Order: sequence, then structure tokens, then C-alpha cells
Amino acid sequence: MAAVETPPAATPGAAPAASRKRRPKAQYLHAAKRARPGGSRQLEPGMCGILITCNMNERKCVAEAYSLLGEYGEQLYGPEQFTDQDESRLSGNEEDDDDAETALKKEVNQIRTSTEQKLRRFQSVESGANNVVFIRTLGVEPEKLVHHILQDMKATKKKKTRVILRMLPVSGTCKAFLEDMKQYSETFFEPWFKSPRKGTFQIVYKARNNSHLSREEVIKELAGVVGHLNPENKVDLSNPEFTIVVGIIKNICCLSVVKDYILFRKYNLQEVVKSKEGEGQQDASKVSQEGGLDGGKPTEEEKVEEKTEVAEASDNHKD
Repeated sequence: MAAVETPPAATPGAAPAASRKRRPKAQYLHAAKRARPGGSRQLEPGMCGILITCNMNERKCVAEAYSLLGEYGEQLYGPEQFTDQDESRLSGNEEDDDDAETALKKEVNQIRTSTEQKLRRFQSVESGANNVVFIRTLGVEPEKLVHHILQDMKATKKKKTRVILRMLPVSGTCKAFLEDMKQYSETFFEPWFKSPRKGTFQIVYKARNNSHLSREEVIKELAGVVGHLNPENKVDLSNPEFTIVVGIIKNICCLSVVKDYILFRKYNLQEVVKSKEGEGQQDASKVSQEGGLDGGKPTEEEKVEEKTEVAEASDNHKD
């Protein structure tokens, strides 16, 4: 008959059990909102976007980036579309509280759907370095967009930013370890360099807040990958068809393959509006004479950009 005494023993726990039906909405719902599925706010593997350097004013840089990217983004992709959601769904209905587990799952699914639909075309995320802003993109080809911006600014000579220095597209990110980079690049480089495609190229390398990678080893490994994809791919430091841009920030590697790197003054928005016809070709001839992989001597704007990174660059050369 001991089984008959079991229900009374459970009676003291009846009130907490009833309260648990409401608790998930107050506790776990907030945790689900913080999780932000698909909406990470820091640079991480698997992202694409635009890496922007600035002159000591990151907040102003983000504002300028949103304005500039929004303007040209509409030109290429049309106005940004949003799907309005009925926000009242997120508050739930009291009758759903009869089943706490079902109510919690429903709330989390609604938040996930709403968050994914509200992801913006351009969203600033934490880059991990000073004077560097990363704008994550959605439904945009970063190389195409940035090339379009620079092409228009070079043609019109119209200065549209004050604090943005360079704007580099990032078509892929991976972990900044040599083996990870090599493995990732084998697939990443295919659209440009895999046979029957071929082209001349140079590799530009920049590391920030990272001292475990060797610049020379990274360039050697990535050049080897390009050569393996098609032996007819050749290095050209004077006037390459493609420039492979490698940006290391902490433990993340940002990769892109761009055109007209020298013509567009190393993708420097301040310099491209100053350049005159023929300057790109003159700079190209200087590269082979100076033996640099970054397209010649740095401009005054780039010296400002890089002055806080001298120690990091020195560490990389010592590795």
C-alpha cells in the first residue's frame, strides 16, 4: 500500500511544477534572444564581407561604411527587402502555457525565424583589431561591390568618405593556422585559378594581433596551391591580373581575390580619387624595381593606418 502514499509526497512540489510553466518564458526566452542564431557579432570562420581600415574613428567609419555600401548596394542589387513579422507572436498566448516544453520550443523557433529574416544586407561585427571594421554581407558579392565603388570613385573623382582608408572585400574566412588555410584555399581559389582557368597573380599579406604565423611561409604555401591548381598560373609583381589579399586578425584568416589592385591604389578610397590617368601603370613599374609584394611603397594614408601595427609586423618577420 506504500504506492498509495506516493501522491501526497508529490503534493509539496505541485506549486513549483505549476510555476515552471511560466518560467521558461521569463528565463530561457531571454537566453534564446541573446543567442541570435545566424547573427554572430564577431568575425569568425565562414563569413564573407568587407574589411575596412580607418583613421582612429571606428564609429564614424561604420557610419560611413553603411552609407557608402547602402548607396552602391542599391545600384547593384536593388533596395534591401524586409519581411515584416507580426511581433505579437513573440509574446505568445497565455493558453500555450499549458505545456511549458511546447511553449518554449515555439518561442525559440519564432525568435530564430524572426532573427534570420531581420539579418541586414550589411552588418558591422567586431573585427578583433584597432582601426579595423568588418562589415558582414548577406546576398552580396563583396569583390563585385567594392570594385564597383572604386571604379566609380576613380572615374568621378568624388570623395565620399573622410575616415575610411582602405576597403577590401573578403569572400571567405577560415582559421588562421597554416594547415587550415592551405586546405581552405584549395577550394577557395578554384573559380580563378583551377584549370582551364589561369592568370598572373601576386599575394598581399597583412597580419594584425597575430604572431604565430610566418609571412613567408603563408605566401609560399598559398602560391603553391595556386600553382597546383594550374601550373600555367604565374607570379607577376609588376602588373598582375589578380591579387590575392590575405588578412590575418588574431586567429581568423580573411581571403579575397581582387582585380585592379594597383590601378585602384591598393583599394584605398582616399588615394583613388586623387590618382590621375596613367598613375596605376607607373606604380606597377615601381613594384618590380622595389621588390615589394604589396604593390610599392605605402602612401601617407597607409602610414597612418599602419602606425599602430609596427610591432606586430616585426613579430611576423621574426617567425
